[in-house]
Amino acid sequence: MATYAIGDLQGCYNPLMRLLDKLRFDPRQDTLWFAGDLVNRGKQSLETLRFVRSLRDAAVCVLGNHDISLLAAHYGLRKAHKSLKLLLDAPDYPELITWLAQRPLLHVDAQLGYAMSHAGIPPQWDLATAQACAREVEAELSSPRAAKWLAQVYGDQPDTWNPADSQPDRHRYILNAFTRMRYCRADGSLEFEAKGNPFEANKSPIVTTTELIPWFNTPTKQSLGVTVLFGHWSTLGYHNGNDVIALDTGCVWGGQLSAIRIDIKNQQPTCIRCDDYG
Repeated sequence: MATYAIGDLQGCYNPLMRLLDKLRFDPRQDTLWFAGDLVNRGKQSLETLRFVRSLRDAAVCVLGNHDISLLAAHYGLRKAHKSLKLLLDAPDYPELITWLAQRPLLHVDAQLGYAMSHAGIPPQWDLATAQACAREVEAELSSPRAAKWLAQVYGDQPDTWNPADSQPDRHRYILNAFTRMRYCRADGSLEFEAKGNPFEANKSPIVTTTELIPWFNTPTKQSLGVTVLFGHWSTLGYHNGNDVIALDTGCVWGGQLSAIRIDIKNQQPTCIRCDDYG
């Protein structure tokens, strides 16, 4: 019985099938953890959603920013990406969107020693805070008031965590932290514009060690007692260090789809990749 964590799919169904063949995945005994962004930009968001939903208990999937964007489009809050037309027109679209809205923002398995969220866990939070915050926002996303709630929480501010903030501000921060975070400023506030690889300065001149810091390298980062798995950062690619593992290797951008096995104790996971998507 194996458990694999897989990076952002973004509608890349065929590469997923090739990767699962390579892993010899058996849904009767194995489990897949998906790091969010099941949909958008790729050509097969419909097939991807149908497949992951069909896995039932053999799959865990956290919500990513593109999944949130689809929910917002469903409620008429923004325009859906053109790649989603087949999904929006599908006869089973209502069931798929209901299923998606019920996915968590954070999944924790203390026995395995891992937690997963799409963008990571803010450095100011301990694990209990992260779990409480996730539950609070998950309840809104899956509720009958989700449309009104989403309309209130779209935006970039506040970029600093303050549990005493009003509920809309607190929820906006939580949603952004779990689904959009990459860099923090020196004061710990979130920055949403920079996307470059922090370890390749020549490719991301906006990033300097004194201005922006990857969220997982901030000096104030809390010790969580688990390794955090996340996606969202395709320019970072596969990265393993400081109790985090980044899994988005840019399949939809012509890169590869990556997986790691996380159920073998006392063994560093190895990155397994399928063929190029492009």
